[in-house]
Amino acid sequence: MTNFGEFYATIENYKRMKLIKHPDNPILKPHATNYWENLVVCNPGVWYENGKFTMLYRAAGDDEQHFIRMGTAISTDGVHFERVSDEPAFGPSIDGPDQGGVEDPRIVKFGDEFYVTYAYRPHYPGQYWKFAHDVILLPESNAYSPAVIKENIANSGLAVTKDFINWRRLGRITETNLDDRDVILFPEKIHGKFAMLHRPKQWVGEAYGCDKPAVWIRFSDDLMVWNEPSKLLLAGKDGTWEEKIGGSTPPLKTDDGWLLLYHGVENGGEGFYRVGVALLDIDDPTKVIARASEWIMEPEYEYETNGFYQGCVFPTGNVIVDDTLYVYYGAADKYVGLATCKVSDILAFVKGI
Repeated sequence: MTNFGEFYATIENYKRMKLIKHPDNPILKPHATNYWENLVVCNPGVWYENGKFTMLYRAAGDDEQHFIRMGTAISTDGVHFERVSDEPAFGPSIDGPDQGGVEDPRIVKFGDEFYVTYAYRPHYPGQYWKFAHDVILLPESNAYSPAVIKENIANSGLAVTKDFINWRRLGRITETNLDDRDVILFPEKIHGKFAMLHRPKQWVGEAYGCDKPAVWIRFSDDLMVWNEPSKLLLAGKDGTWEEKIGGSTPPLKTDDGWLLLYHGVENGGEGFYRVGVALLDIDDPTKVIARASEWIMEPEYEYETNGFYQGCVFPTGNVIVDDTLYVYYGAADKYVGLATCKVSDILAFVKGI
């Protein structure tokens, strides 16, 4: 006899498709004996090529300043990662604009070089989870100091490497007076131009068409010059799981369009972080073909709810291997998790098939 309760539960689960979290999660934890990563590892960028997964992850030690650096780990199965070194792969500069910390890398590749976008601050933020929401430490300043110093504003930069060992910092690619993070490059040119997603925090209000920070898209002939106007791509929805949103992972090219994962935050941007999915036109990614109304991943387990942000899943890396989508995410600002699904399933879900 058919159990219709179970049947309809199955249908509902399909409608609310969830990424499948790996049973070995968290797949990367803080390293107790490495001073620079003994407290936090999270928000990794990941690249897959020639049977090898390379992970560039955010890391921090237990220092009061909370300097944030990046480490590298590699894997042949996408699950079990080994650290490449006991030293950071990339860290704050000694006297540059990113001397306060570097975080949240997203990786693309042009030619034989990897281009990594990352967020940074001019001054260390401190252990922010001990402060009120959105409060960080500020450097000494005076009446003549620019806003980026007075407010310790987060900007985004671009770095390039061939091996994740030797780096060139190319510099800032956002405006200094904007808290502009979640800067993500498309992995190929579109009609001869580079494309970027970004989330300028101050671009809210009637003039911008969104009440809370949102996802914008812009184009350029040069990776270091982004002067063309941005266009609002995705905005949040009041009273839902995605009131405040931002880009998560580099868009992935599929036969149906650019597959884009993004994060949404409830409660005016102070609640749980969940993950949504949208599909962009392959030839004109300013056009949103489809956007699922339901989230595909939310905080559930202790490693996602008990950390330095209580209730956060924050993807920053994704790759496709055969018909499997691997999604790498920060969990509770403390660990690295992995979730997967079939590419065909997530495309069917976002298209409503």
